[in-house]
Amino acid sequence: MANKITLKAQDGSTVEFYDEIKAQGGVKDVYFSTDKTYVVAFYRTPINANDKARINDIVNVHRNRIFTNDAVGHYWSAFFAWPTNIVEWKGLTGIVMPFYDKKFFFSGVADSWPFIKNGQEKNGKWFSSAKLINHFVPAGQKGSFLDRLHMCLKIARAMRRLHAAGLAHSDLSYNNVLVDPLSGNACIIDCDGLVVPHKFPPEVVGTPGFIAPEVLATKALKIDDPKKNLPKIETDRHALAVLIYTFLLNRHPLDGGKVWDVDDPQKDDDMRYGSKALFIEHPTDKTNKVKVDQLAKSQLPQGDPSKMPYTTCGPYLKELFDKAFIDGLHNPSVRPSALQWEEALVKTCDLVQPCQNPKCEALWYVFDNTLNSAAFFLVRKFYMLRCLFGTLY
Repeated sequence: MANKITLKAQDGSTVEFYDEIKAQGGVKDVYFSTDKTYVVAFYRTPINANDKARINDIVNVHRNRIFTNDAVGHYWSAFFAWPTNIVEWKGLTGIVMPFYDKKFFFSGVADSWPFIKNGQEKNGKWFSSAKLINHFVPAGQKGSFLDRLHMCLKIARAMRRLHAAGLAHSDLSYNNVLVDPLSGNACIIDCDGLVVPHKFPPEVVGTPGFIAPEVLATKALKIDDPKKNLPKIETDRHALAVLIYTFLLNRHPLDGGKVWDVDDPQKDDDMRYGSKALFIEHPTDKTNKVKVDQLAKSQLPQGDPSKMPYTTCGPYLKELFDKAFIDGLHNPSVRPSALQWEEALVKTCDLVQPCQNPKCEALWYVFDNTLNSAAFFLVRKFYMLRCLFGTLY
């Protein structure tokens, strides 16, 4: 039987939780409050004075600026699992955070389903790759293409607000967003690791696959080396572009067929996502083109860009994918901002049309209004044929 722990938080309020670890992250252990309205996450080891000051800033300065005591502040509270208080226990620092909304937990999954169970968090990773979504996620949990657009819109909007406050997430990835494709909602988590540029350095460099090429290329340098690239708003922009691409197309934009180092998988990954990073759908450089014959059946059709090219996301997103993965891949200053992604996603949502095939899981497709009428009907026929043969999702 777990014991009830009662503590006084930094602001003098009472925090009560059971001394039973319910979840574990990379550096924190999570405990549930007695009423299950919040959680308390304790760092596993004592943190230094700089980290304490950074967390204090996040909880007491930036939280009050973003989540103002009015309708606007309430609106933004749905986009983040933001730390609300700080506690100390057994020499360890803990942060108090609201319990995740119930829509970010799986429900309605049949008991016979062998993979995902009711009550599991809807971690973004489940919905980012073809292999996972095709094999592990039940059909009734995938959501439609329009829902995914709304989901990405929420993420872009949240990041726009974060960047407007002068903050960077530093570890934006499918592991640090909770999503609900059924309602088109998303929530940014792990906000205690935010970067305050020029004041508090990043706690981590990011999650593999989402780390910006310039950060990965200098990861071996010491933290105080002036040539070392650290996470900041521009690197968040790379991660945001990758996240949107993976959620809409269920493949990674840099995971192509090119092997950069046949002897060292780690070095190969460092080059693939770092110094040699190359868009798999680059219009002229086919070096990193996907080799379809190397894909598993569970990765199809989404893993094959010839079956599901990024242009199917419509003209507005296609333009930003080009800027993110061609122009800005190795030139951070020209990467699309979160605001640009937000605007493009809003415009794209206005272009979607319902698919007439009742067997189509995507349910919607993007009507490209830049095409003339004859070209549009050819594209629409292409979509209908793909849906007919079950190649969408």
